[in-house]
Amino acid sequence: MNNAFKPSDILIPKQNTDMYRWSVIACDQYTSEPEYWNSVEKIVGDSPSTLRLTLPEIYLESDDVEKKIEDIHSAMDKYLESNIFDEYKNALVYVERIQSNGILRQGIVGKIDLEEYDYTKGSKSQVRATEATVIERIPPRVRIRKNASLELPHIMILIDDQNKGIIEPLSENSGNMQKLYDFELMQNGGKIRGFLIPENIQNQIMNALDSLDSSDMLFAMGDGNHSLATAKEYYESLKRENPDKDFSNHPARYALAEIVNLHSPALKFEAIHRLVTDTDAEKLLSDMSEFLEITDIPSEQSFTYIKGDIEKTVYINKKYSNLTVGSLQTFLDKWLRENSGKIDYIHGTDTLRSLVKKKNGIGFILPDMNKNQLFPTVIKDGSLPRKTFSMGHAEDKRFYIECRKIK
Repeated sequence: MNNAFKPSDILIPKQNTDMYRWSVIACDQYTSEPEYWNSVEKIVGDSPSTLRLTLPEIYLESDDVEKKIEDIHSAMDKYLESNIFDEYKNALVYVERIQSNGILRQGIVGKIDLEEYDYTKGSKSQVRATEATVIERIPPRVRIRKNASLELPHIMILIDDQNKGIIEPLSENSGNMQKLYDFELMQNGGKIRGFLIPENIQNQIMNALDSLDSSDMLFAMGDGNHSLATAKEYYESLKRENPDKDFSNHPARYALAEIVNLHSPALKFEAIHRLVTDTDAEKLLSDMSEFLEITDIPSEQSFTYIKGDIEKTVYINKKYSNLTVGSLQTFLDKWLRENSGKIDYIHGTDTLRSLVKKKNGIGFILPDMNKNQLFPTVIKDGSLPRKTFSMGHAEDKRFYIECRKIK
């Protein structure tokens, strides 16, 4: 198999850059916590930063979103013109991330061929979405990518390497690799180091990926599915608009991403919880009880809801999915189409409890998923319900560091 993951021309800020201020967390984190992003703004100040090159999703519906997008494009051009990057041609970067819990997570940064990626449910592509893709979330991101001169990945893609023979051995060779960065991440993000992988080891990695027994599915999305879907949609739109043009080597055909082994001990699959605000909570609970045939009798599917001082575990008698999250999401999607309310997806039960009180909403605590079921489930049944799982706590999500030219 000619795998979809390949070396790329990678941009990394020069050695004199303040990397602590350069690197910020993925844009889809802390979407209900403006205080987090206010703190990031204060930390960054006037320093070069990926904060200026990305749009935190908390601002997606702000009145000045178009101005923010224009500023992003201007900042990209400015950084390129001011020559703040070193470019590493045909490169792979070995990444060692020490998470907030002290556990090492290893990965490799390269580019993914979008011709080998299809996010639609039931896809048979090499690279597949693990959760349902919300089409409505793509257009705002396409507007950013359309006129962008750079891309920055918070995309994390999983490989199913039970023998730990591809990424894990790189730690033994890191002492012989060129170190590209080594610094502490802001806001309790842990620490991170990056190394340039020599060409001979690159070849070993490519051969090992080609030989994985993958049942034709070699890569499963971990984080950043909507960012990869955005890159895919923009690439497909270019092909539609230019039917006579050869896009075989066009930079838009690829997207920068980090691959990580599903079986890394650092990857803990945690449920993503639901928060519904600005709604009639009593009516929601009443309708939910009828729709899902909620009972106090233990059954296969259960969740806990939080409303005010009440925190109660209930059981689903009428299932709409093999997973609890699928049954609950089926109800919430239908209910919110017919009633007022806003839904947000929250990492961590303590955060959810805090936000329920702060926003006078209703929260839903969902059970964790066994990560070993990910590849078999996606291969057999297609993508999972959206926002089924999160790989670790919010502060351990991918931080932006590497860039790639896409013009």
